[in-house]
Amino acid sequence: MTAVGAHLRITGVVQGVGFRYTCYRQARNLKLVGWVRNRPDGSVEVLIEGDRSAVESLISELKVGPFSAVVRGMDVSWLEVSGKYPSFDIMG
Repeated sequence: MTAVGAHLRITGVVQGVGFRYTCYRQARNLKLVGWVRNRPDGSVEVLIEGDRSAVESLISELKVGPFSAVVRGMDVSWLEVSGKYPSFDIMG
């Protein structure tokens, strides 16, 4: 198992459509840690850490998002694992 971290910024119609909850549920199912939050500019920001294949799986799922979302863009930055997140949470 190779652990990695990733920081995502997702744009489009991604607030008010269940995007954060969908991300939360999928991250928990994949045993990832980190957080998801809405940004004031209308985007959603995600920080995830865990097994590389699980992180890549979540990224693929978030490119589509929940049924009512319209994902127009996603910026992905790969990070080293910090180890400071005990679980995956919805922030603010």
